Amino acid sequence: MFASVPPVPPAAPRLGRAALLVLLAAAGCSVARHEAPPPGPVQVGIASWYSGGFRGSATSSGERFERDEFTAAHPSLPLGTRARVTNLANDRSVVVRINDRGPFVHGRVLDLSYGAARALGIVRCGTARVRIEVLGWTPIPATTTRARFRDGRRHRQSHRRRQDPSDH
Repeated sequence: MFASVPPVPPAAPRLGRAALLVLLAAAGCSVARHEAPPPGPVQVGIASWYSGGFRGSATSSGERFERDEFTAAHPSLPLGTRARVTNLANDRSVVVRINDRGPFVHGRVLDLSYGAARALGIVRCGTARVRIEVLGWTPIPATTTRARFRDGRRHRQSHRRRQDPSDH
């Protein structure tokens, strides 16, 4: 009357499941993933430069701002984008790495570090009409981007305050 039921196989070891979860989590956290922008001309517009006093401040990428590095803030290019910026008034060019968001001033397309602005010859006048050409992209390490997400709200608020047009 009673049918024979085959034995139930033992459940997979919990250690194997935990190891799989750790492996999947580590694979997803190794680098910040963004789609690389296509190379070529991107934009022509007005660039400004970060006024003094921000050395060591956190950028949107989580890196510390260094005024003499050739870096820039752009509203939409992926962080880690390398771009050639050309001052259209004197034809000087520099290659910058996008590591921040901004500018937050209407009509501007790029905020340059002091080093990049000096090389382009725009420190004295404060702004210049520039051409931005994407050259490539290098991912920002995940440890850096985690700091961006942790401190992002506070950073955006302080960045808006420092972009007062009277600073330039």
